[in-house]
Amino acid sequence: MTHQNEYSDSLVKLLELIWGDGYMAPGGPGNVAKLLDGIAAKGKRILDIGCGLGGPAMEMARMQAAEVVGIDLEAPLIARAERAAKVHGLEDCCRFQTVEVGPLPFDDSCFDVVVSSGAFTQIADKSGILGESLRVLRPGGQLRCYDWLKSDGEYSEDMHYWFELEGITYGLETLEEYAQHIRDAGFAQVRATDATEWYRREARREYALMQGKLYPRMVELLGQEDADYRIENWRMLVLVIDKGEMRQAYFSGTRPALA
Repeated sequence: MTHQNEYSDSLVKLLELIWGDGYMAPGGPGNVAKLLDGIAAKGKRILDIGCGLGGPAMEMARMQAAEVVGIDLEAPLIARAERAAKVHGLEDCCRFQTVEVGPLPFDDSCFDVVVSSGAFTQIADKSGILGESLRVLRPGGQLRCYDWLKSDGEYSEDMHYWFELEGITYGLETLEEYAQHIRDAGFAQVRATDATEWYRREARREYALMQGKLYPRMVELLGQEDADYRIENWRMLVLVIDKGEMRQAYFSGTRPALA
């Protein structure tokens, strides 16, 4: 299956303006710390699935002294991540590559940690990607994800409108369904931590910044029409989170040690 790029240059500029250079998911470096909480990452080999512009991968390499491989379906994002790694002198410990939909291009049991921030959100085949994550982890290796979720029931008109504004593929599941997929893939010690209230506050803060302090820069970067479009996009994001239809959570699991 050929992947169709969904992240336009204007969208990438907006996400970096809101979430920080190199970041395409909320939380910035603080999100990386949450993903690796409790893991002694020094010297570990980490796979970042859906690495985007490479901000989290470079943070892990720089602050955790880890070797990181970042992968993504979108070649323009990988090209930018590679350039950024060179600028920051991290190309020896932080490598990026474009991949295709399907099995991961890595040997069995070759990573200590698999992380993903907001990428599994867009993958309909959760069982497939989680099974591949288990395969490439060494026994005792850790899976850590941050993702966007949905509530039970059918999508409302507000959710459909938000999807339309986003223009990005989503494969949302409930927190319980997502955690069960991780268990079914073969992970042990599966934990799910609801982060909805945290991002509800963040989304409201982001929306206020977009309407105020960030607005002139948005107009400069995107043009007024696109800037106003993205403000409407964030208005609806805040609305569906406030209604409880859009949720967020952190997940973890361990590949069982060999008997």
